[in-house]
Amino acid sequence: MTLEVIAFNIESCALIEKAGGGRIELCANPPEGGTTVSMGMMKAARKAVGIPIFPIIRPRGGDFLYNDEEYTIIQDDIRLAKETGMDGVVIGLLNVDGTVDKIRTARLVELAYPMEVTFHRAFDRTPDPLQALEDVIQCGCNRILTSGLADTALQGLDMLQQLVKAADQRIIILPGSGIRSGNISQLATATGLQEFHTSARTTRFSRMSYENPGMQESQNSFTVDPAEITACIEALSGAGHLQL
Repeated sequence: MTLEVIAFNIESCALIEKAGGGRIELCANPPEGGTTVSMGMMKAARKAVGIPIFPIIRPRGGDFLYNDEEYTIIQDDIRLAKETGMDGVVIGLLNVDGTVDKIRTARLVELAYPMEVTFHRAFDRTPDPLQALEDVIQCGCNRILTSGLADTALQGLDMLQQLVKAADQRIIILPGSGIRSGNISQLATATGLQEFHTSARTTRFSRMSYENPGMQESQNSFTVDPAEITACIEALSGAGHLQL
């Protein structure tokens, strides 16, 4: 069993590994759902932990329809991820009609090799998930991060079960969104899956002693809750899904 946890800062990377997380999805910019971190952040994360690190390769927030300039940025960032010793990358490209951009996705998988490739929750924006599943498999991706086309993985449980059956072990289905220690065992039992994705998110309050009262933008940030990571692992273990 593998518990993948999102890290939005370098502090989180060490906390995830120490708490027992099995893989890190490295992201910047949580308010927009995660964008690519800097090369410096990739280097620092690689020095900080020994567990696998998969940076998201997403040049901006918003939709997953990228122009030629953005596609070039994605390619360059995948090369940087490889150079800095990342174990995999997380990508997602769609056509204007919401279908998987198979041509460019397949090229990125080839570029990323030998790193693994996860197709992220752009998958949850597709109009035909079973066809999208076949498309992502054809592109050569290793896994799909999905909530079953719902706001949370628990709400999308029926679709997740359909995807697991249709995948037939040809690709890893990685459920994510809203997964916490209180529901992870239920999802494991209902799907039979071996990998799970969680943010285990908590607020990191600013330590600044002075804040300009005329500025409304918060200086707080996100980090991970090590106790929540441990609780997720214990929930899986207690239900017989994970042997520690």
